[in-house]
Amino acid sequence: MLLVRSIFWLTLAYIVIKPGVDLADTATALSNQAVATGTRVVAEQVQNIECDTLQCLGGKAVLSAAMQSGSAIGTPMHETPIASPVPFPRPRPDRAG
Repeated sequence: MLLVRSIFWLTLAYIVIKPGVDLADTATALSNQAVATGTRVVAEQVQNIECDTLQCLGGKAVLSAAMQSGSAIGTPMHETPIASPVPFPRPRPDRAG
């Protein structure tokens, strides 16, 4: 009975997740949409601030410039090159054995 049950669930999983099926990268699309929505909300809140001093106007200008800049996010950790923290030892000379 255990073998029949295992075959059933493995067959069902194979039918649902077929090899070669292109699964969409929904995590990246969802995170990009969330960042865009958050930026829009913050921009609306900054525009709603009433300013009467030069310092307040300067702060609003800096915030709006920071939000309009391109990608503020650097490269992900898995794409950055890994630098060796310890230098590799020099090879031993032939005379050292």
